[in-house]
Amino acid sequence: MDLMLGIGLVIAGGAMEGLFSLPVTRTPRWHWENVWFLGSLIALLLVPWPVALLTVPELGEVYTEVGPHVLCMTFLFGLGWGLGGVFWGKAIAAVGMALGVSLLMGLTNVFGSPVPLAIKEPDKLTQPGGLTLLAAVGMMVVGVAVCAKAGQMRSRDQGQLARQDAARAKFAIGLVFCIISGVLSAFVNFGFIFGEPIADAAARHGASAVVKSNAIWALVFTGNYLVNVLYAMGVMVRRRTFSAIATGGSVGYWAWAVFMGITWPLGIVLFGIGAGMMGRYGAFAAFPMMLVMAILFGNLAGIVTGEWRGASTRTRTTMFVGVLILFAAFAVFGKASLLLGG
Repeated sequence: MDLMLGIGLVIAGGAMEGLFSLPVTRTPRWHWENVWFLGSLIALLLVPWPVALLTVPELGEVYTEVGPHVLCMTFLFGLGWGLGGVFWGKAIAAVGMALGVSLLMGLTNVFGSPVPLAIKEPDKLTQPGGLTLLAAVGMMVVGVAVCAKAGQMRSRDQGQLARQDAARAKFAIGLVFCIISGVLSAFVNFGFIFGEPIADAAARHGASAVVKSNAIWALVFTGNYLVNVLYAMGVMVRRRTFSAIATGGSVGYWAWAVFMGITWPLGIVLFGIGAGMMGRYGAFAAFPMMLVMAILFGNLAGIVTGEWRGASTRTRTTMFVGVLILFAAFAVFGKASLLLGG
């Protein structure tokens, strides 16, 4: 029962992670930095500390018990994830929702699952589970490359590349943003895995298995959203776009900002709870499962919002093949995690 419930929570978390950046493409009268500032600020104010303080008994004593080294490392991983979030928003704005989520989630999985395992338990990489994990990484690279090719084909079909060289440059820059964000965004799983002593201490102080990871997320989320809030604020000051929030916004726009501010962190919280229910190697199995759902919902959102309108059948087929390869890689990641736990 715990395993099935854990999988269900991971799936729900993945759906939220696939959709949280949708407001970037649905608020055209706002600049990218406007929606990212508001979404990050809402997430920072509503989630990390209120949730941790309400669900983890004696939170201050928990942090004192684990010591400054673990706390600093966990917070720094949150900062890295925050930098990934900055590039995430810019990547989505440059290459679109469907392609952006596929690339970002694929790269995040590559760096978020095998890399922490190699650091934490390097001997596992030479065992059947580790070798399977590395095979999945290779599949992931192929899937990402196919999705990137589909994105180029889509731009050509829609006439963007023919109209102006700037569109080609924008797409290339978007791919760079995807790579940077994919690497840095994986730090969320680093924080969860290497912050495990915090969750253990929270359990000793009375936190249940369902909520003990909230003590980790308080630090990781603070680092993440603080980076995003400050960066977006700096961009608004430099570009003088603060006023767009008031003049360009509407009730619907503010609803999108709230949607982003809640779904972004809540998806990770659900992933953490679900992973905890899946056993010792739950984080390695749950992370790719979450990303599968994120890619699925990200692509569905891209289709619904018309990002692939005008693309040829060949282009759509290429994107579909890329997604299938990513799904296959995720399945192999899940199998690898089962072997690692066996």
